Amino acid sequence: MLRFKTGGVALIVALLTLNGCAMVQPSSSAAWLTPEPLAVPYRTELAIARLTEILQRAELSDEQSARLFYDRGVMYDSVGLRSLARLDFMRALRLKPDLADAYNFVGIHYTLSGDFDQAYEAFDSALELAPDYEYAYLNRGIALYYAGRTELALPDFERFLQLRPADPYRVIWLYLAELELSKTAARQRLAVNLTELATDDWATNIVRFYAGNISEQQLLDTIIEDLTGPRALAERLCEVYFYLAKWHDASQRPEQALQYYKMVLATNVYEFVEHRYARLEMARLRGETLTGQSDEFH
Repeated sequence: MLRFKTGGVALIVALLTLNGCAMVQPSSSAAWLTPEPLAVPYRTELAIARLTEILQRAELSDEQSARLFYDRGVMYDSVGLRSLARLDFMRALRLKPDLADAYNFVGIHYTLSGDFDQAYEAFDSALELAPDYEYAYLNRGIALYYAGRTELALPDFERFLQLRPADPYRVIWLYLAELELSKTAARQRLAVNLTELATDDWATNIVRFYAGNISEQQLLDTIIEDLTGPRALAERLCEVYFYLAKWHDASQRPEQALQYYKMVLATNVYEFVEHRYARLEMARLRGETLTGQSDEFH
């Protein structure tokens, strides 16, 4: 599953993991469908402060500094401080130009600002350094998709799915791209890919919805199944509202799509693909032109 959706390091995952606790199951899903924004974990704030102190006071090699700048950039990114994250990723690359992870994040930020050519270069650099870097395929595919170059995006989404064919999110992104080219072919392939997914994986319900096997309300009702805590709820809401918004957009219901994208943003699950691109989707629906922010990278 794409939990840390853009790729990351174990240290960051550990810092962002909350203690597991059982949630009381509600009698209906209605009370849980309004997102409650996640707070910034205390341990993340503390880790950022400690890394900052080390970077300022310790005698470090260029490689050590690069790694710490990258780690701090991931933490900044995970709590929505994107400009600070960009600065740290670029600092890391100046010190260690072969850091594939940093190129991946830089490419994501170029995509979000509409600097697609720069994004392609960043993802290409990541893949030249690490040809098996699966998230770079996803993120380059997304950049091509949002740039309107869907035919070029398909090979990246296909490669991403081939690496883990039982992952529902990979099936979904390939479907979204194929839908731009041929609805019939996209639906046929979705039905085939659905057979490869685990029936007990919650995210498979999103694919079932796209395949027409369950209704929108039935999909929403699945959100409360086997929850383990408030973070799991926020993550599911972030995901399901994004993909419902994409469905409503494709069904010519832009107002409902916008409402769902706003609910995605309300979760504060900043590190998920769905949260990252919700605002970009809203700009597309409103006919707004993305303004490049490439100066921030130099």
